[in-house]
Amino acid sequence: MSNLYMEVDDLALAQAAEILGTKSKKDTVNEALREVARRHERLRALERLTEMAEQGDFDPLMDKANYRR
Repeated sequence: MSNLYMEVDDLALAQAAEILGTKSKKDTVNEALREVARRHERLRALERLTEMAEQGDFDPLMDKANYRR
């Protein structure tokens, strides 16, 4: 872990802590950073799924004849 000393917006920090359910400033900042990274990964996954859909990769799923019984 890195030590980082900086000024932060107290209101934004308090709002983030409430949303994230964290108690300390350190936990709030670390969880917010992790959440940003996770959101980015989810966005990339959604973009990949969109590309697959545009290529027709899911078209067979739309045909009921392909459903398992």
